[in-house]
Amino acid sequence: MEAIPQIDANFIEENTVFSELIQELKNNFKRDEVIVPMRHHHDFPNPEVQEDTTLLIMPAWNPSKNAGVKIVTVSPENGQFDLPSIQGTYLYLDALKGTIKAIIEAKNLTVKRTAAASALASSYLSTKDASSLLMIGTGALSINLIKAHASVRPIKKVFVWGRNFDKAKAICNELKNEIYSVKAIETIEDKISEVDIISCATLSKTPLVFGKYLKEGQHIDLVGAYKKDMREADDLTITRSSVYVDTYEGGLKESGDIVIPIKNGTLKESDIKADLFELCSGTKKGRISKKEITVFKSVGHALEDLIAANYFYNKFKNE
Repeated sequence: MEAIPQIDANFIEENTVFSELIQELKNNFKRDEVIVPMRHHHDFPNPEVQEDTTLLIMPAWNPSKNAGVKIVTVSPENGQFDLPSIQGTYLYLDALKGTIKAIIEAKNLTVKRTAAASALASSYLSTKDASSLLMIGTGALSINLIKAHASVRPIKKVFVWGRNFDKAKAICNELKNEIYSVKAIETIEDKISEVDIISCATLSKTPLVFGKYLKEGQHIDLVGAYKKDMREADDLTITRSSVYVDTYEGGLKESGDIVIPIKNGTLKESDIKADLFELCSGTKKGRISKKEITVFKSVGHALEDLIAANYFYNKFKNE
């Protein structure tokens, strides 16, 4: 029996070209051929750290072509163990035969596809001349979000904020050779009113982006707050903005950034302008004016995992 290939984090890191991955996602959101059941979302207690861990099981399949399932845990307190909050594995399958084609490290796969999805949304929702970015959060996603956004817009200046200023400075140091400048800031208010794009990837349970600071023409990319009791933007941000989601199925059910405003009457389901399927297929439009403020809420979708798995598998087989 032939050994099952294992694609590790280093391979993913060294073989990601965001422009390619974004195009792959765009093509597949446009075609809408992948079947994606609602993901399993289970919270289980961890009394030792007094915080729940979330188990996510995300299957997807393209009939007679390929299939896969991602098994991921999100442990918000992993910082005390010097570990990323996201851990997991992706099983990439032959959909026709049911055999395992590869086992893929899922943390890096997840951050790459998540960043690519945000950049894909930005290509429809941010202004074409957007040249400045505020990155809120210093986790594994942050560097990838910066690189992905810079692949679709002419980013010249990046500002990084995190609760730990040293981590923000470390991100700046890691990106010191990029074509854009990167600077750590100590308060969000320093730059939130100035930048063209705000990307937020945190596990915050209280808003970090406040509508009172926003300016016309900004795009807000909300990537964290994956549970109903978490949120990264306040109600005023929502009321001032045109709101988009990666998928209606996940966006309307899983994140506090959408669920809470709907429950308190700030947002109606009918107010949401479009999801990625509609944007990529052209059935609905993205940004319609230079002054419009846009919000994109991402909760993740198993289509993105399957397309990313296929992308990395093909690179692995062809090296």
